[in-house]
Amino acid sequence: MSEYQILAVIAAFVFLYCLVASKLERTQFNGPLVFVACGLILGPYCLNLVAMDIDGETLKTLAEITLAVVLFTDSAGANLPVLLRIKRLPVRLLLIGLPLTIALGFCTGSLIYTHLNWIELALLATMLAPTDAALGQAVINNEAVPSSVREGLNVESGLNDGICVPVLLLFLAISSDSLDQGAVLTQMLQLPLQAIGIGALVGIASAVIGCSSINASVKRDWIDGAWTQIPVIALAVACFASSQWLGGSGFIACFVGGLVFGGLIREQKQPLLKAADGTGDVLSMITWFIFGALFIGDCLLQPEWQAILYAILSLSVVRMVPVFLAVAGMGLQTDSKLFMGWFGPRGLASIVFIVMVNEANLPGSKTLVQAVTWTVLLSVILHGITANPLASIYANRVKARGDKV
Repeated sequence: MSEYQILAVIAAFVFLYCLVASKLERTQFNGPLVFVACGLILGPYCLNLVAMDIDGETLKTLAEITLAVVLFTDSAGANLPVLLRIKRLPVRLLLIGLPLTIALGFCTGSLIYTHLNWIELALLATMLAPTDAALGQAVINNEAVPSSVREGLNVESGLNDGICVPVLLLFLAISSDSLDQGAVLTQMLQLPLQAIGIGALVGIASAVIGCSSINASVKRDWIDGAWTQIPVIALAVACFASSQWLGGSGFIACFVGGLVFGGLIREQKQPLLKAADGTGDVLSMITWFIFGALFIGDCLLQPEWQAILYAILSLSVVRMVPVFLAVAGMGLQTDSKLFMGWFGPRGLASIVFIVMVNEANLPGSKTLVQAVTWTVLLSVILHGITANPLASIYANRVKARGDKV
């Protein structure tokens, strides 16, 4: 197949989607759902108009950069006064809800996958613990939803993938028998502190340097017009890559860097972020398209009932129970807890993680790929279809009660 044919098909798809994107965003058929479906239909398992020879590392890099840009721009646009007011909510979701999600995911997996060893079960639970900031945009950007809930979910999704990275690396190291018992205890402390600490420092430093440079440039009229579309994207990628290079979490760096950037930038904040959002949308479109073209077909042709069952439980019980326990005593209504519990979509971070785990060549790799792929696929479908309707229903209930959530 000619590479120009592939390029032509993808370019035509992007062009056509852009013409109706604004309309579709107000319906149940959000971007990721359309991208995955088109990737499947146009890919090698259906029409075979796009037969891409893309290895796992390429997809991993694309998903990482996409997630880095989305995290940076989302956190830069966060409402800091609201975030400071409700800071207990994301803190509880991260420090209580996230460990409970991994633990419950492990227990659920042990009941369904009796042939997997404990390391593989731990990897599966960790891969599906982080929520996706990009896939959750339909809710986070919906101003009908109370700002406290939106900001809480945004911070949770922005930080949980970065926190899960060292946990995943620790389990991978144990699976390779490269650590003795003493080293395991050391790594359990060192990896999270290193990932979070270096990531946060790189994020802060990148934001301060970036803001100072942009503010000075704008003040002297050195940057304007089309050039305003590039700095935030370049800063986000530099922030991510620098943190990864130094041994930290690039995702933590991007989220923290975005928060600091959004608080410090004085000139042209909205034009800068709007241009960056467009680039993030394009990267997301391509990533989801490739995921649909290369991964979904195998799962549909050779479905495993265990994977489908685990995916359903992962998106419901495994997510909702920890959320309920994490926010207990905060005075939240049941519908608020259900709303936050349901909108924990799985996406780009899980795709990055499954490529990392697949490269380890574990005995249960095929099973893990099926479980993660089905979970992400069902998340794209179910969260995409329910985002706008449930957000409207929830917002109306909150408004009717007069709650300040």
